[in-house]
Amino acid sequence: MTRPDPTPPPADDHARLDAWIDAHFDEEVAFLQQLVRVPTDTPPGHNAPHAERTAELLAGFGYAAERHPVPAAEVQACGMQSITNLIVRRRFAGAGPVVALNAHGDVVPPGDGWTHDPYGGEVVDGRLYGRAAAVSKSDFASYTFALRALESLGLPLRGGVELLFTYDEEFGGELGPGWLLDKGLTQPDYLLAAGFSYQVVTAHNGCLQFEVTLHGLASHAAYPHTGVDALQAATKLLTALYAHNQVLARRHSRVPGIDHPYLNVGRIEGGSNTNVIPGKVVLKLDRRMIPEEESAAVEAEVRALIEATVAGCPGIRLELRRLLLAESWKPDARSAPLVEALQRHGEAVFGEPIPTSGTPLYTDVRLFGARGVPAAIYGAGPRTVLESNAKRADEHLVLEDLRRATKVVARSLLDLLRPEAQAA
Repeated sequence: MTRPDPTPPPADDHARLDAWIDAHFDEEVAFLQQLVRVPTDTPPGHNAPHAERTAELLAGFGYAAERHPVPAAEVQACGMQSITNLIVRRRFAGAGPVVALNAHGDVVPPGDGWTHDPYGGEVVDGRLYGRAAAVSKSDFASYTFALRALESLGLPLRGGVELLFTYDEEFGGELGPGWLLDKGLTQPDYLLAAGFSYQVVTAHNGCLQFEVTLHGLASHAAYPHTGVDALQAATKLLTALYAHNQVLARRHSRVPGIDHPYLNVGRIEGGSNTNVIPGKVVLKLDRRMIPEEESAAVEAEVRALIEATVAGCPGIRLELRRLLLAESWKPDARSAPLVEALQRHGEAVFGEPIPTSGTPLYTDVRLFGARGVPAAIYGAGPRTVLESNAKRADEHLVLEDLRRATKVVARSLLDLLRPEAQAA
């Protein structure tokens, strides 16, 4: 892969891109509304119908979407019902980098408290409401219309663009981008993944999740000495786990936007009735890892802490099962041409500097990073997840952010794929 020259093309080409996006923006909003109106709640994860609808809409733009259904047995083994991942490939004349644009369609269920229909795609006061309006069906729209704008110029571009629309972000990504990568269906030179408009993300945390089962012995509450209280052991373990956060708070990341690792217990199940000594308690914990940490060492540390604590609880048998290991995504200097283009055009379009940062979230980008693909996270959305109500009631997208982010992505693609960029 040759390194693109960061020198931008003539400003009038950027103006032509902007003008095309402005002229077709109502169409872009209507496209996003159609995507929001097809539920993709995960769980249950019946996402193939959304992929079919997306492919139909893309065909209306002249884009033939490859449908890549994941075998039902694999999907069901992961707790979902159906996944069809989509790829749109656009190749230009001559050699050059292939830039993949990846957004995910699956999303958490809407939950309670909505004042707008979560599947309505309603536009009120310049905001489009609906589950996944911001994360990340918005970037189905921004990436599709950025590509359409780019092709509208009719320039002799080099390399290619791939739209990767996948459906397994909520459950870890292995059956979304991971599946496409494992099957050799995509091998891009750069990756741009769904994100927000006011920063370019270049690193993220990893995540280790465990299920911890404490087996005691149930007995009648009137005769507590005849049982082994698993809940009492669980309280001791919870105290040790949360105290460990004081240790983790002293380990600081050098990546802006990422502070320190932390541990959280997100679910507790146990007991059978109020008059029974609990014989079994199950905890599910989440340990976030900063980019500087190595996952094997983190896992060994967490296991040792749990095992040592439970060893001090007579009569308790421990069962420990790893649920998830999502590696962190570390900064990669090879992504500089993509990052620099996004920052340059972000500042020009938004009128303010667009910084780089890390995020404490973990994303599918780690799967590309593990295969050596330089990447960045950028797309349509607010300054923070909380501003958009992502994963909460009344999730929404400010439409002006969608318009401007589409321009930034289109301009950046032009910089990377114009013929002059291949000469350096």
